[in-house]
Amino acid sequence: MDGQAQPRGAYRHGEMVLTAGEPLTRAQAALLMLHGRGATAQDILSFASALAQSRVVFLAPQAAGNSWYPNSFLDPIASNEPQLSEAFALLDTLLAQIAAAGVPLARTILLGFSQGACLALEYAARHARRYGGLVGWSGGLVGPKDMPRAYAGSLAGTPACLGCSDRDPYIPLARVEMTAEVLRQLGAEVTERIYPGMDHTVNQDELDAVRAMMAAIDR
Repeated sequence: MDGQAQPRGAYRHGEMVLTAGEPLTRAQAALLMLHGRGATAQDILSFASALAQSRVVFLAPQAAGNSWYPNSFLDPIASNEPQLSEAFALLDTLLAQIAAAGVPLARTILLGFSQGACLALEYAARHARRYGGLVGWSGGLVGPKDMPRAYAGSLAGTPACLGCSDRDPYIPLARVEMTAEVLRQLGAEVTERIYPGMDHTVNQDELDAVRAMMAAIDR
């Protein structure tokens, strides 16, 4: 997966995975980055230059049609299938490939923006274990508000950072707050960063928080 890789198989997503930073075969930590709806792997990977640290590989898969699932993340789960499950399967594959290259989950950060953040957060909740970190830029757990959240497993102290505007046009603040509470119940160490009046974007404070999370892996 050094340079640009094309893992292919029975997946609708992930026909291309872009990488930056340290080659995976030499990396000691990994940041798996998931782009938002209508965006590209290159868009999310562009943050690598602001986050760059030694011995870290950045990986960004491309969603088919630039979308991980078709409908709102607040809609019933069934309305976003089978694409949602296919995206989860892709993350399974990529995390297994990262681990096989010698970077364990405890040194791998899952990060996403917008739709990619929703995907990363829901995946981590459904596959609760110790990650190097979990970052949701303008996102929340997937599914309607009355959906049961009886997730199994433990995030075992995984640091999690949720950043969002207080008036984001796509992500209700209540969903961010609910997501933070669910992650805490799963054992994550959660930090919420709510920014008054911010647009649907990523700011420098959020980038600084991720850099600190990455640095903490080597402590």
